[in-house]
Amino acid sequence: MKDGYDLVVVGAGAAGMSAALTADELGLSVLLIEKTPYIGGSTAYSGGATWIPNNPHQIAAGAAEPEGEALRYLEAEIGNYGNPSLWQAFLKAGPEMVRFMEAKTRLKFSVRAVAPDYHPEQPGAALGYRVLDPLDFDARVLGDKLSLIRPPIPEFTVFGGMMVGRADIPELFNMFRRPAAMGHSLRILARHLRDRLFHGRATRLVLGAAMAGRLAASVFERGIDESCETELTGLILGDGKVGGVRVRVGGAERQITARRGVVLAGGGAPRANALDAQLHPHGDHWSMSPAGSTGDSIALTKPLGVAPNLAQAEPLFYAPVSLLPGSDGAVRPFPHLFLDRAKPGIWAVDETGQRFVNEAASYHDFVQAMLGRGQPGAPESGEVRAPQGAIWLVTDHRAIRRYGLGAVRPFPAPIGRHLRSGYLRSGRDARDLAEKTGIDPAGLEKTIASTKRYAAKGHDPDFGKGSTEYNRYLGDPENAPNPCLGPLETPPFYAIRLYPGDIGASIGLPIDEYARVLDENGAPVPGLFACGNDAASIMGGMYPAAGITLGPALTFGFIAAHSAAGAVRNDRTFAEAGTLRLVLKRLS
Repeated sequence: MKDGYDLVVVGAGAAGMSAALTADELGLSVLLIEKTPYIGGSTAYSGGATWIPNNPHQIAAGAAEPEGEALRYLEAEIGNYGNPSLWQAFLKAGPEMVRFMEAKTRLKFSVRAVAPDYHPEQPGAALGYRVLDPLDFDARVLGDKLSLIRPPIPEFTVFGGMMVGRADIPELFNMFRRPAAMGHSLRILARHLRDRLFHGRATRLVLGAAMAGRLAASVFERGIDESCETELTGLILGDGKVGGVRVRVGGAERQITARRGVVLAGGGAPRANALDAQLHPHGDHWSMSPAGSTGDSIALTKPLGVAPNLAQAEPLFYAPVSLLPGSDGAVRPFPHLFLDRAKPGIWAVDETGQRFVNEAASYHDFVQAMLGRGQPGAPESGEVRAPQGAIWLVTDHRAIRRYGLGAVRPFPAPIGRHLRSGYLRSGRDARDLAEKTGIDPAGLEKTIASTKRYAAKGHDPDFGKGSTEYNRYLGDPENAPNPCLGPLETPPFYAIRLYPGDIGASIGLPIDEYARVLDENGAPVPGLFACGNDAASIMGGMYPAAGITLGPALTFGFIAAHSAAGAVRNDRTFAEAGTLRLVLKRLS
């Protein structure tokens, strides 16, 4: 680490590495610093989905959408909580970012032909092609630097640390039903056993870990200076702009100059104690973000006249979690994103034993319903109740062995340890389960009876589970007449308690369409940029689709680097000049 660079990037998640790689390609000298011991940030914990409408893979597949469709969807979803100039910058630069990454880095994508936006009934919504996934990554090429990549949360893996990708899930579910699925499962298991023997950890990286690994490999190969366990402690002002950083590394304080500025991409504020009242007014809450996501950037920009943008529909990107007891006596949150809630035979009730939400709704919508924000659905009953007290996912023996429930794996994985730990509750019948959970038995029996009727008819008149393309996308296609609806009828019955949780904060630093941080008067702070979760979400605290955090994170990292490289000159930008090409390298 030298004493000066053109650009200092704070945070080694997807946004920070996007900024660093783009700046390096534009000819800038770059320092990438990371507070924690690991590269990857919350990206490494994520599903890796990246929402980029009209991306190059979509166009190559002949599925290009009319100009303005994605903007129409954002307008319908976000309304006055968003900033159209940020949406337009994202939609314009996103496809160009993908072209850059695939041409100049190891980050490669595949496209989901079927991936409905979360509210497909809205104007401008799409049923596929907007979501990209990083290709799996063989991390053996990293050699000794493999130890720098953030390891997965153990509870998110199987067979002692094996990561599971989206394509693996149906194969593992069906390994005892189809020979091809068994073959696939045995191949990835054999690879994992070799990894454990020769490398001590999984080297087949999937989902967000694959994105983190691919970006990190590109950083290493380009020779970009990177420094982990390096904490940002201050921003240096000079000549009327941010011109450097103060950091703490190895117990010592250092000053690093940054001639073109500083990019803040430190993971945002989901664990910021100073913002607890804004983030967690509902009390008990569990975050899936890395421990380092404590909102340092927000605190350090306050002396510059910058205040966080709190005008979001929701302060967090919500996800329901269950609490998994660990061998050390602590509990760890386990997110219920898409594997269980939409499946047939899995239903959510509150302590009255009654349902309160469309279980197949997005994780963000589901927690909004838990918090009594109003529930998507209820098309016929018309009644909207704010749940009080405990929320439970309930299921029967058939469904839990077919699909699993939270951290409980499907057959043939044993479930006894989860029953012994108390994570999973079991009852011989509805009243026995109610006694074990504190659920009202009469209400639970009534709900169980209704699930049988709804499953037989293929229609949920209360909350519309299985009524949208997004719902059905997450269900079981082999289940008829509705892939999301199954009865509670095969004892014993089971339940897991759910709590509000998050996968990141939507509140953050205000930015403009050039990723420049804005002060309280709306003016850019010279030399200061933000992207990823350090920037306030361009989605305004809403959650329109899979990948609406990583898509903007990568894109605004890309934009920030171009701005710092000289694309912003006297308020003229690459957008106004009609170019977003790498010829901007000549401006540096």
